[in-house]
Amino acid sequence: MTWSPELPRVTVFSLGGTIAMTGSGHGVKPTLAAADLIKGVAGLDGVARLDAQAMFAAPSVDLTYADIAKVAAAIGEALAGGADGVVVTQGTDTLEETAFLLDLLLPAGAPVVVTGAMRNPTLAGADGPANLLAAVRVAASPDAAGLGVVVVANDEIHAARYVRKLHVSRPSSFASPTLGPIGWIVEDRVRIALRPASPTPTLDWSDPAPLVPLLTVSFSMDARELAALDHPEVCGAVIAGAGSGHVPSAFVEPLEALADRLPVILASRVGAGETYRQTYAYAGGEIDLVRRKLIPGGYLDPAKARILLTLLLGAGADRSRIAEVFAGV
Repeated sequence: MTWSPELPRVTVFSLGGTIAMTGSGHGVKPTLAAADLIKGVAGLDGVARLDAQAMFAAPSVDLTYADIAKVAAAIGEALAGGADGVVVTQGTDTLEETAFLLDLLLPAGAPVVVTGAMRNPTLAGADGPANLLAAVRVAASPDAAGLGVVVVANDEIHAARYVRKLHVSRPSSFASPTLGPIGWIVEDRVRIALRPASPTPTLDWSDPAPLVPLLTVSFSMDARELAALDHPEVCGAVIAGAGSGHVPSAFVEPLEALADRLPVILASRVGAGETYRQTYAYAGGEIDLVRRKLIPGGYLDPAKARILLTLLLGAGADRSRIAEVFAGV
């Protein structure tokens, strides 16, 4: 491709995933690198000058905290080296989590966009090229600066802190149930309709990641299922409570004992709306659990609450600091 020197400069990092997969009728695997993805998208040469960096070729379920910390460092280097924006391509299975992790590791500044694909390149109607073109448009747009990390898919722009994958196969899988998209792409224009009132905290990465299990509450659970949390290497835990943040009454005493020893975040398994703090007072309701030192997860879904707690613990935050940060979300 021939780039116009007047165009913004955008660096594209590839991590693998469906957008990068090739294969046959026996299945697909991630083989395409950033340079390959760029070549497959018509019209990019009129949007930005692109630099391609292949970092990983993995399904997103194999990515780790350490991997994404490397990506965050590489993004920082690219921006310091003159890039006006960044695009990260990866698998959609954990895209909502890695986007939020990047949002916590990077200060809100130049546009950083995460995208992927629901349909691999061997299928009719593959959405990867369209998503990549839209992502580059957002990364090249000055209007997208200061938003924090965003996810672009299906011509919508979502804040990393709110976005979720809600369907296993549809191109419209990504949505922000609590808020809705903060913008969209129409024709060749990037439209930012909403801006977060405050940035997410910017946290340092500390390797290795503390062990923070996540337990989802479901119908008729037995308190013995909490035994997995009672392990000497566990540093904190997240409970994905039912409804607005509720657990069976049989869980109350074991969770109180656990919260006496380490930070326990109470989130909602629903994944939209906020965890309650002061409505339900029965044993296992959120008033009872907060009284027993569980920390409400705010608007964060359980997976994102786990990421924030992991980074805070890695940074050495005590329970008071953790509660303070979660009180702001």
